[in-house]
Amino acid sequence: MQRAPRDAAKPGPSGPAAPAAATPQLQLIPASAQGALDAAEEAVDLLLESGRAPGDVLVITTGDPHPWATHELSFGEAAYWAQHDAGDDVFYTDARLAERAGARPVVVVAVNGGPEPAAASALSVAHARAGALLIVCGDPQWINSVLGAGV
Repeated sequence: MQRAPRDAAKPGPSGPAAPAAATPQLQLIPASAQGALDAAEEAVDLLLESGRAPGDVLVITTGDPHPWATHELSFGEAAYWAQHDAGDDVFYTDARLAERAGARPVVVVAVNGGPEPAAASALSVAHARAGALLIVCGDPQWINSVLGAGV
């Protein structure tokens, strides 16, 4: 999966905050802010139908949280993050909590509103967390301007 060999001087693991050896593939799915969550759901369904393991997928929303995240957070943050740490299912979070989420092979971002700086920050975090594939559902012009400006 890596394109370039790791630095031979550093044989040990580099830790979760280290940048990935290869840039993840980027896929943009055009969607309005109102349609971004539905587009993200469709992307997740396609990933799972194509054989991707549920634990490989992290979904980040920039506006309203995904209903699953809202429901799970109602049981408390400890239980919510325990599900994340178990890594055996798709995990949903929002822009304000995304920094805490760990890396996953696939990260899907629903740009479904929220303050523009928070959405831009979520894209940056998503880019850093995505191992192989970053799928962003939202306004392509805005996404390209953010991703081209330092992600």
